[in-house]
Amino acid sequence: MSRRPLDHIRNFAIVAHIDHGKSTLADRLLEVSGLVQRGVERTQLLDDLDLERERGITIKARAVRMPYERDGKTYILNLIDTPGHVDFTYEVSRSLAACEGALLLVDATQGVEAQTVANAYLAVEGDLELIPVLNKVDMQGARPDEVAEEIETVLGIDASDAVRCSAKTGIGVPEVLDRILDRIPPPIGDPDAPLKALLFDAVYDTYRGVIVYVRLIDGSLKAGQTVRFHKAGALHEVTEVGVLSPNRLKVDALNAGESGYLVASIKSLGDVKIGDTVTTHPPPPDLVPLPGYKEPRPMVYCGLYPTYPKDFEQLRKALQ
Repeated sequence: MSRRPLDHIRNFAIVAHIDHGKSTLADRLLEVSGLVQRGVERTQLLDDLDLERERGITIKARAVRMPYERDGKTYILNLIDTPGHVDFTYEVSRSLAACEGALLLVDATQGVEAQTVANAYLAVEGDLELIPVLNKVDMQGARPDEVAEEIETVLGIDASDAVRCSAKTGIGVPEVLDRILDRIPPPIGDPDAPLKALLFDAVYDTYRGVIVYVRLIDGSLKAGQTVRFHKAGALHEVTEVGVLSPNRLKVDALNAGESGYLVASIKSLGDVKIGDTVTTHPPPPDLVPLPGYKEPRPMVYCGLYPTYPKDFEQLRKALQ
């Protein structure tokens, strides 16, 4: 895959309160960009886990690459999906750190709610360009003018030109894509500098081990390269890099400004730290790790015991 100019790339997220239509809007964006056909693919395309689909709450972040043509040019819009529950604030912050902008999605029938405020503040703290989007404007009881005023009053964000859409029907969704291209700045990075990438999430695959999602700040990443996870202090040989489109698609290399995944035969999710800096080995002597890293803390506690004590090891492995 040839190196794409940085000004043809946009990295963005969608932040919203639970049930304001984030996953549905993501589905429509994929359809309007031509990545999938409506009615052919399932809904909640970015929610892989059964629990995500059952509860309608995004748990794991992903980064899906959408091609978008305008004025004879092909742009790449990277939607970096964010966890959708308040308990995942740190993970949301790391996903936002991989972006230059975000869609602030608000249900036009419900208005600004608690998580809308919390995630909006995270985006503002990350110096992201925020684009207000009013969803469900087709529903009876929608009050877009009042909700736009709520956004301005509660959050202090200009919503006078907020995009009004219906993620369910597709009304206004093309305007959302145009607004992303016009308002969100392209990434800044040096493709020729040593590798520096943000590790913003990871998932475990039974056959391939841990699949790590990264946003490249500088440099490039390709198979055969040995990388260092800075905070974890671990070295890994990359066996594959690729993008999500929306399924995994192997590519020759990822370059500065792009988002994708890497596979490196990592056996345990415990070896991966969200927010870590991925760099070369040996690391550059002047390496400055990416800011904002924290040791993730468990937010939900429960006790589980197998019916038969002999099944304890199987239960432990399954939970991991």
